[in-house]
Amino acid sequence: MLKPLPLFMAVLLLVSPAFAQEPQVQTRPGVGSGGDIVSYGQIHSPVIGRGGMVVSQSAPASEVGVRILRLGGNAVDAAVAVAFAQAVTLPRAGNLGGGGYMLVHMAATETRPASDIAINYYGVAPHALTPDLLLDDSGRFDRSAPAGFLNVSVPGTVAGLWEAHRRFGSLPWADVVAPALALAEDGVVLSDGEADATAGRAGVLARDPGAREAYLKPDGSAYGAGERFRQPHLASSLRQIQTGGADAFYRGDLAHRIVAGVLAGGGIMDARDLADYRVEVSAPIWSSYRGHRIANMPPTASGVSVAQALNILEGWPLGEMGWGSVDSLHLIAETMKIVSADRRLIGGAPQWRTPANGLASKAFAAERRALIAMDRSLGAADIATGDPFPYESRDTTHFSVADAQGNVVSNTYTLSNSYGAHVAAPGTGILLNNSLDNFSWGRVDDDAIANQPAPGKRLGSTITPMIVFGEDDRPWLVTGTPGGSYIIATMVQLVINVIDHDLNIAEAAMRPRINQGSAGRPLELEGGYSRDIDRLLEARGHTVRPSATMGSTQSIMIDGDRFLGAADTRRPDALALGVR
Repeated sequence: MLKPLPLFMAVLLLVSPAFAQEPQVQTRPGVGSGGDIVSYGQIHSPVIGRGGMVVSQSAPASEVGVRILRLGGNAVDAAVAVAFAQAVTLPRAGNLGGGGYMLVHMAATETRPASDIAINYYGVAPHALTPDLLLDDSGRFDRSAPAGFLNVSVPGTVAGLWEAHRRFGSLPWADVVAPALALAEDGVVLSDGEADATAGRAGVLARDPGAREAYLKPDGSAYGAGERFRQPHLASSLRQIQTGGADAFYRGDLAHRIVAGVLAGGGIMDARDLADYRVEVSAPIWSSYRGHRIANMPPTASGVSVAQALNILEGWPLGEMGWGSVDSLHLIAETMKIVSADRRLIGGAPQWRTPANGLASKAFAAERRALIAMDRSLGAADIATGDPFPYESRDTTHFSVADAQGNVVSNTYTLSNSYGAHVAAPGTGILLNNSLDNFSWGRVDDDAIANQPAPGKRLGSTITPMIVFGEDDRPWLVTGTPGGSYIIATMVQLVINVIDHDLNIAEAAMRPRINQGSAGRPLELEGGYSRDIDRLLEARGHTVRPSATMGSTQSIMIDGDRFLGAADTRRPDALALGVR
């Protein structure tokens, strides 16, 4: 007997615009496309485009991205426009006051070779940060306490988008900011999902004058579904960014207003912090899985953790075991325990050097793979501390963009919590992050050394955008997901689904998922697995518990001249939209 399907899966075929299109279209088997879309028990179909594809968690933002591509913009132009648009249409995660990570692949041209870069624009701790800043009188950090201006890290989103556009954009900066400005001025008709999300946080948002004036009605109530939500304060901020670029946000009048609001609200971020902010631009961390090269986001993102997990799992024939088999689920769970243990080595510069290449190496994976047995579950005492140094050489949102010229962008950004710190500097309409919560506050054990709070230190995240390359060494899969602690396992399973189990990208996204944290924590399963799986996993020593939905992948698979988009409907309002 099967467990009941989660609601998002039960209604998918009836109501999802992202999957209702062209269900009988088939992809060519043998190129990793999942073979015949309607065969082998696959019931979900991707959206197909011929001139590019945008997949995001916000339908209006996806429409903005496609409009930019139709105007002749490239994937970077469209990505920047989508990011700004989501700050308007998806304020709980899309943002100007948060941070994130972007992977960019630019195809070769007659005058330029192909290139791949990683842009880390996550938050940085203010200079005035102290080790006890967020601790209570007992020396503990209460993560359940309401966040505020004190929890704000220096935002990186505007700097990250500016850097990507400066390097690779083809349209004028003003043109890619313009759609978001229009949405803020004209207003967005709220969907049920967005209205419900704001209503659920209205009580907290109402405590801060800046957030209240920007996101709630004058009486403190939330705007309802079907109502038009205008954001004049955010529109004013976007207009300044449109004309002044990143300098407007980090050094101009807008910067002064943000700093004044933060300091008046009891925060510590000052003008020096904003003016000193810099993105980190580097090469990706490269790994491979069954012959596919993978570009991973370097630390402080968690691409090395996904690479390590796939390297470990590459040692077993998961495809032969079958999707959802107890053997394959056991191996994924055991691998995630090891990866979770080794994440203690991932921290932010300049105070910590993460052994990224060691963690992502095949040799280190082989050493760690030896810990896993098929007939039993690892306990915490079974996972000895690993040393990769010798091998050296939750309310977030992701979107993926591909254009007809072969350029792709994989971007994940966040305010940390839903609506971040629930505060905005008055008159700006810009919600600010609570990313300082990501540090290991009040902990001095070995597992927390890499993530100790320190002034000027870049914060870490489980975020991990990804680009997987095909046999022709061109981008084949562009993907990422929100989901906090679920992100790493979600990305691992998506890759396994398309490569080992030959599922089309829509089916791969919609299959149920599992998640395993550190040893000693329960193994979580989404609905949709056989009840027999619980019993068989428990017989191997796992403690199984049901879970709510995990992640929400927004993915593009490229098959020749076709772009196959899959918007994961675990979160509402997602849309895959192709260019015809």
